Amino acid sequence: MKRRFIISGGGTGGHIFPALSIANRLKKEFPDAEFLFIGAEGKMEMTKVKEAGYDIIGLKVYGINRSLSLKSIVENMKLPFVVMKSIKKVKKIMREFKPDIVIGVGGFASGPALKAAISLGIKTLIQEQNSFPGITNKLLAKKVNKICVAYSGLEKYFPEDKIVLTGNPVRDIILDIKNKKKENIQFLDLNNHQKTILVVGGSLGAKTINECLFNGLDELKKLDVQIIWQTGELFYKTHREQLQQQENERIKIVPFITEMDKAYILADIIVSRAGAIAISELTIVGKPVILIPFPYAAEDHQTKNAQALVEQKAAIMIPDSEAKENLLPQLIDLIFNEDKCRFLAQNISKMKQENAIDNIIQEIIKL
Repeated sequence: MKRRFIISGGGTGGHIFPALSIANRLKKEFPDAEFLFIGAEGKMEMTKVKEAGYDIIGLKVYGINRSLSLKSIVENMKLPFVVMKSIKKVKKIMREFKPDIVIGVGGFASGPALKAAISLGIKTLIQEQNSFPGITNKLLAKKVNKICVAYSGLEKYFPEDKIVLTGNPVRDIILDIKNKKKENIQFLDLNNHQKTILVVGGSLGAKTINECLFNGLDELKKLDVQIIWQTGELFYKTHREQLQQQENERIKIVPFITEMDKAYILADIIVSRAGAIAISELTIVGKPVILIPFPYAAEDHQTKNAQALVEQKAAIMIPDSEAKENLLPQLIDLIFNEDKCRFLAQNISKMKQENAIDNIIQEIIKL
């Protein structure tokens, strides 16, 4: 019997990459299966999912605006009606597509899709990436069939009998890192034998991290290191001319890194935001990490994600508000402190969950 899967969510790579990982693995299990993604119009899933070869339908839906402007107040007042309209649209889609199961991975579109599936009696599964779940998943938790989580202790927010500790799915290219040797990697014309700093701010970039690095480049240029710096599309577009003036054979500045496995393999130290999927990948990569959580993430979940590593002495965390003062000194300290680097790398490696995608697929098959 041909299986049909709906996967919903997106907004950032932290939601899109798990969704695609789940779809790709399900495709191996059920080669003739049909897939449909549901995303939010104008968000990056609308292009990334199509690029991966899957169909996607967009909803005109958005999240709560936490600013205090008049525009945000009006948007928030309209939101319940926007969500209701989205649920109605998704119900129509589901009646036509007839999915066996609906999988929500977080993001604006995930809530209406799961809500519609629940009301139609379709099996549902939430893949919660964070150590602190968002409002939508907490509201839907009692009605969905299963919740796959990456952190222990989430019974505070979800019904305990529905939780399965699976870990977060990561891209296959990341899982394959252990089979690749640094000496064989050709990437951005870098020297494979020189100490390399990888700076990433998530799929959309990170303003604070970018500003810290830009202001510290002159000091970093004096050191015997090379830098891979992913700025995000917007920052790169805005400051393209200034960034190109800073680039040389040891400083490689790019808006987005597609071959992330190569960047991870070459990196000796990594500076990153603390999105859940980024952290899951970093535990598999096993390199010393400085985390700067995005302070405006829903419920401040990035700080909680980072703290889970700090408690295990597996990473250094610098609050966003302190990054301008502390990032450069902490980074330079790590560059010259081999013992500290080894200590952090050993501890973060102990936290990896390499079988996450297999665990999640098994839960989907059971349903």
